[in-house]
Amino acid sequence: MYWILEFFAATVVEDLARAHPAVMVGLDLLGASRSKTVMRNQPARRVAIVGGLRIPFCRSHTAYRHCSNQDMLTAVLRALVEKYDLTGQTLGDAAFGAVLKHSRDWNLARESVLASGLAPQTPAFDLQRACGTSLSAAVLIGAKISTGLIDSGLAGGTDTVSDLPIVYPDAYRKLLLASARGRSLGEKIKPWLALRPRHFKPEFPGVVEPRTKLSMGESMEITAKEWQLTREDQDQLALESHQKAARAYEEGYYDDLVIDFQGVSRDNNIRADTSLEQLAKLKPVFDRSEAGTMTAGNSTPLTDGASAALLASEEWAQDRELPILAYLTYAKVAAVDFVASEGLLMAPAYAVSAMLADAELSLQDFDFYEIHEAFAAQTLATLKAWESDTFCAERLGRSTSLGAIDRHKLNIKGGSVAIGHPFAATGTRILVSLAKLLREKGSGRGLISICTAGGMGVTAILEAA
Repeated sequence: MYWILEFFAATVVEDLARAHPAVMVGLDLLGASRSKTVMRNQPARRVAIVGGLRIPFCRSHTAYRHCSNQDMLTAVLRALVEKYDLTGQTLGDAAFGAVLKHSRDWNLARESVLASGLAPQTPAFDLQRACGTSLSAAVLIGAKISTGLIDSGLAGGTDTVSDLPIVYPDAYRKLLLASARGRSLGEKIKPWLALRPRHFKPEFPGVVEPRTKLSMGESMEITAKEWQLTREDQDQLALESHQKAARAYEEGYYDDLVIDFQGVSRDNNIRADTSLEQLAKLKPVFDRSEAGTMTAGNSTPLTDGASAALLASEEWAQDRELPILAYLTYAKVAAVDFVASEGLLMAPAYAVSAMLADAELSLQDFDFYEIHEAFAAQTLATLKAWESDTFCAERLGRSTSLGAIDRHKLNIKGGSVAIGHPFAATGTRILVSLAKLLREKGSGRGLISICTAGGMGVTAILEAA
């Protein structure tokens, strides 16, 4: 029996429970207790990953500097609709998100679906869980498929730093609103008498955690020191990320996963010719002292891009003679107290441990590991935590460590350090790429681990079809 273990909206579940007393389907609903009953008294259905696409991920302010989130996401959806012959069809639901989003994009998912070629009767909604956005979207769509609420759906994400939503100070906004509320000409003019040059100083989106006032990189540098991660090990992982991604492109692995967009056919951050010597020349960027270890070379660059995945029940895919790449079988989210006691990006270490307990698997029971490389240090810290008897006993409540993984199975087609990281798009980029790996192997399972801002982690298990 396969179970999707995460549902992301407790209020939605409560509404469903009122309509269907047997709503608890063995899902781990944001900490709610699990029941053995199933929605509509039917067995949970397997969730098929049919496929997916993305545009090349490009460094911000380069190829996509004139593109919006909707431009990028719509391009991906149109190509996906064409690839799977979905023109005019109505899907059960669609979930997409962006971390950096204009107010004009308040209905980004629905607007992108309306421009995709799908039937306008296909619903869609926005969500956001920082870097875990699109994987969260995929798990939520998968949960709805598993419980029989829908038969098919889309999940994905998009992000651009090139098209930032720049705003003006609150004082200026209040001035504008006060003028707009005026009923007479005098009332409309009066607020403008308080206009000052400072009102025209733009405010860019914050890049720090509100509670710690530290950027993600600054937070990770602290964790790197706590786990005694060396600059050399971080650079080595970064080098391997570039080498693997470049080799995957040369081998044609991404030919059916990446579409051309704006004249670009591959991720433009990949450096096939980089070396440890070149990486070693880069200066630390978060801790500029001699103790700093994290550089632009072993961290992900600011990136623009979009990705999406098509998920469905087995019956829906079979009726349309569509291939099934893999099945989404388990998922887990976790959060840590990064303000008081834990590293900002360490939550996936907790989520994976809990997910393995649910699945009754060991960390070594996988053929592929996709650990999001927000920073090389984050991936290394996670691996080191799993290998630590102390961490696993004191933090995870385990009698022994989770142990080491075979590094030859890690991010074998390149990771985020090389490919880039458009925040909300990375999850489904990884999901679809891993599903293809399992399809090609014809057996086995893969693990996904993604860290996010706010001290959260999103994880999942895929199994071969």
